[in-house]
Amino acid sequence: MDDVIISFDKVVKLYPNGVNALRGVSFKINRGEFVFLMGASGAGKSTMLKILLKEEDPSGGLAMVDGKNLKKVRGYKIPKYRRHIGTVFQDFRLLPKKTVFENVAFAMEITGASKRVIKHQVETALSLVGLSHKANELPAHLSGGEQQRVAVARALVNAPEIIIADEPTGNLDPENSEEIMHLLEEINRHGITVIVATHARKLAEDMGKRVIYLENGRLKEYEYEREDENGEQNTNLFLHD
Repeated sequence: MDDVIISFDKVVKLYPNGVNALRGVSFKINRGEFVFLMGASGAGKSTMLKILLKEEDPSGGLAMVDGKNLKKVRGYKIPKYRRHIGTVFQDFRLLPKKTVFENVAFAMEITGASKRVIKHQVETALSLVGLSHKANELPAHLSGGEQQRVAVARALVNAPEIIIADEPTGNLDPENSEEIMHLLEEINRHGITVIVATHARKLAEDMGKRVIYLENGRLKEYEYEREDENGEQNTNLFLHD
């Protein structure tokens, strides 16, 4: 099996208003890898995520996910493609009048899964994020950290190959941010590819994962220093091309 699950080859995105959001971006992400996507506002992160989620098509170059040329995924094939990608948003996007269980189940109901399969999968996902005891609560009764864990469970419930987390800690305090990142790391240990888009430089650096850094629509080298187990500073330089 090919180890590469995501590949961008000279991907360009030019919008009708003249904005050149991506300028020949090339990188590969291996199956089961944990990667941070970083860069200032307007760097091209959102455009890259929209291409991965089939909300936008590249203007040029080749974007491949799990062997599929994304430009050729069209029409009725798009919802099926998206089932293989779980998405976690900064603002949780939970349905306020549905319970925790119902929020997670909804992601499966729209696929036509049976009630028996939904019950099993939802219970498994809630157990993994540590919220089995909150299954019958409404989102308003949960803390921000708990709401984001529900969102993670919803992203997991269809057994995706990839999870994309778009600023998942943006509305959380440092303690809850750390918990969510550890949860995503645990999910990654199960073989799921995880991509986290974030402005939280320290959070990314503390985890020591590979960084894909965008600046004005282009990939840039990303360098930072981390302490090793002896307390000494080591410089890490990530190259992408």
